[in-house]
Amino acid sequence: MTDFLSQLALFWRPALTGALLALLLPLLGLYLRLRQEYWASLAYGQVGAAGALGAQALGIAAVAGGLAVSLAVAGMKHRLEKRLPTAGLFPLLFILGWSVSLLLTANLPGVERLGAALFEGQLYFAGVEMLYGAVLALAVGGIFLWRKGRLLLFAHLYPGHFHAQRLPAWPVRAGFDLLAAASLALAVMSLGVMGAFALVFAPPWIVFALAPNWRSALVAAPVLGLLAYALAFALALIHDQPFGPMLALTLAALASGGAIAVSMRHDG
Repeated sequence: MTDFLSQLALFWRPALTGALLALLLPLLGLYLRLRQEYWASLAYGQVGAAGALGAQALGIAAVAGGLAVSLAVAGMKHRLEKRLPTAGLFPLLFILGWSVSLLLTANLPGVERLGAALFEGQLYFAGVEMLYGAVLALAVGGIFLWRKGRLLLFAHLYPGHFHAQRLPAWPVRAGFDLLAAASLALAVMSLGVMGAFALVFAPPWIVFALAPNWRSALVAAPVLGLLAYALAFALALIHDQPFGPMLALTLAALASGGAIAVSMRHDG
């Protein structure tokens, strides 16, 4: 116990960085789940990883490269959806991002360490700039969802609302896309691609099945994400394991438990 506390004191900055992201990503995941855009979240993270690797290879800050590529994809999202089959757009972007990332890691010696961090989720190496980024992402994301969350619901459930009120829907939709892309690009730099996606996917998946209403879901999803994150961080630190897989495994176990609870409730 003493060893764990001493390690936690040493890694308090990465721990806080991950905790902030663990609160934000499940909230974004609720709206992505509502819009059936889980593939979009995975694609944003993976192309962000490719952008980060490419930027580092060019001597540019990796975070800047990841954000730039993810935001560019989010900015072109609606135009691409009009010209390409939407069902295959984001899986294709994920495949492209994954293949480019692996090729860059395999062929450019200078990006090997970053490539390993992006795929394994080496949260322990997150520096102060990542902490500031997580604080900013949570603040901006919280304000945006607090002010525009209801409109996001209307945009999905009642598409005619904006037309009836003579309001443009694209600023709300595009704003959320940019927020999700930037948050995921930032998250993969510390949590890894699959760790970030697991936080977007697993808590909302459980909450949609168990929460009695949307307001309860907005509370339950980040709480579940934070609890799973804290458990994964402790296990990874104690057993000296890469953080990303441990987080994904913890969330997968949580999701499995939620599925069993849903099944038992229906059987009862």
